Formats: sequence, structure tokens, C-alpha cells
Amino acid sequence: VCLGMCDRYQVADLRVFRQFIAVAEEMSFRRAAARLHMAQPPLTATIKQLEQELGAVLIERSNRVVALTAAGQVFLQEARRTLNQAERTLRLTRRAAQGLTGSLRVGFVGSCAWGILPPLVASFRHAHPEVDLELKEATTAQQLLALHNDEMDVGIVALPLAQPMESDLTQWPLYAGEFGAVLAATSPLAKQSGPVALAELAEQPWILFPQQEGPGLYQVICEACAQAGFRPRVAQTAVQMSTIMGLVAAQLGVALVPDFVARASGLAVAYRPLMGPGTPVPYRLALVHAAGHASPNVQAFCSSALTPRDMASKGIEVPV
Repeated sequence: VCLGMCDRYQVADLRVFRQFIAVAEEMSFRRAAARLHMAQPPLTATIKQLEQELGAVLIERSNRVVALTAAGQVFLQEARRTLNQAERTLRLTRRAAQGLTGSLRVGFVGSCAWGILPPLVASFRHAHPEVDLELKEATTAQQLLALHNDEMDVGIVALPLAQPMESDLTQWPLYAGEFGAVLAATSPLAKQSGPVALAELAEQPWILFPQQEGPGLYQVICEACAQAGFRPRVAQTAVQMSTIMGLVAAQLGVALVPDFVARASGLAVAYRPLMGPGTPVPYRLALVHAAGHASPNVQAFCSSALTPRDMASKGIEVPV
């Protein structure tokens, strides 16, 4: 129907489509005219001329609109489809002009998969469905190397970063929280209520991630322990937060993790906030990309990132 119209309405006088849709939805020329912010007589004349050009009655009416004819129902369906396609065409064209097409390679540390990453990705995909996300879990060190080698566009890393590398990157703060102690459920420290002094962990075997995989964060933890009067006795190392939690549950040692990781694990562990010298032990995440080389996709991803407070304000549940 829509493609067989005469020259006046071909390709499409989208204005006529919108006017017909308004009349069909309101079932009233008066209400449709008010909705379109126009006078009623020219609206009535437009629909009448449309019917004459098509050679078909679209609307049954006496003194008012009664119903759509079979032809009118087909025209309504096709007009809506045409408008939707036209709007999609304009949107995609604008996005292509801005560079918002193609793919985006995103790295992330494992901890943020426990509550930070899902709403961030969902927010970006909702706003930019034409961009394909390629997600890869990697340590902070692995992500920095991938960014340097142009094998990754943007990373979600744990701060702080090593000074030489930091100057080559643009950072977007994403999360700011604190470490707490995670203990096996059978540990005597787990049975006491309330915070645990960091110094109380001095005699415990520790489970830490390898220093080379996150040297900045590793140093933060070691400096906190030094302020508490001890050096952690590392019994096991593990890269992934899920592995660290599993080793703690297996009673192989204690570890420091962000609270949202401990609460989401579902394992037989106890989480205790830290107190005393050396605390708080900060845990911060940031989005990073090569300085001066941010594509439109990278800028859009970083700009759409939601902090936990933003998520809460939007009704998104995320442990913080």
C-alpha cells in the first residue's frame, strides 16, 4: 500500500504517515489535530486526499471517526512499519557518522564480574545496540599489555597502576570501596562478631594474587599489613577472585577481598570488615584506555559507565 502511492506521497511523505497514524490511534480528527499541534481542517483534507490518491476508503466515518476499513488497517500497519524503519535508518546513519558501529574490545578483572560489570554492559548495550562487545577477563597487568599492543580498546582494572604505565592511559573512576577479610567458616576469627583487626591476621596463612599480575594493588595490601606490624605469609597464590574464595573455603588461608565479592560467592566463608592500624585498605576500579586514542565507541562506553551510586539511583541492584 505505502509503496504504491502517487508521486505526492511516494517515498515517503512521512508527515502524512504520522498524521494518519494519529487519526487512527485517536479515532478522532479533533484529538489527532491537537496531538499533532495543527488545525483540524488541513488534517481532514490531507486524509481525504490520501484516500483519493489511493482509490480506497481508509476510515469509516459519519459525523465522527467510526472505525478503520480493512484497507485502513493495512495502511496503519505498514505506515507504522515505514516510520520505524525510517527512524532506524536515521539513527544508524547518525551513529555511523559518529563512529558508533563495529565492535569494542573490553577487558575486565574478575572481581567486577560479581556485580559491577553486568549493569555496565547492560547500560551500554541498551544505548548502543549496534556495537558488538568483545569481553575478555584478564588481570590488570594483562590488560595494560593488551592496551599497549592495541589488542584491547578499554579495560576495567584495579588501581593503583604503575607510574610509567599510568601516564599513557586515561582513567575513568568506576568503583571505590574497601577490602575486608574473608575467612573459612570454621575459623575462630569467623566466629567472633564485628570487625577484625588487620593485625589479627598476622599469624594466618594468606592467599594472594601474584604480585606481577597487579603490582600496584599488591603493594597497597603489603603496605597496609606493614602498618599493622607484619608481613603477610603467603601460602597460596591465585589469579581469579573465585579461586581465592574457593581456597579460603577449603581452609587453606585468609584473604582480602571487596565485600561485594564475598557476599555474592555463596561459599562457606565469613566476611569481616577490617579495623585498626593499616585500615581502611582501599579497593578501586577504573576504566582505562590509551591516552589520546579514544574512539567514539570507547568514549561512549566510558561515558555510559555507572558507578554503584548511579546504579542505586536507577533502581539497579548491585552490592556496594
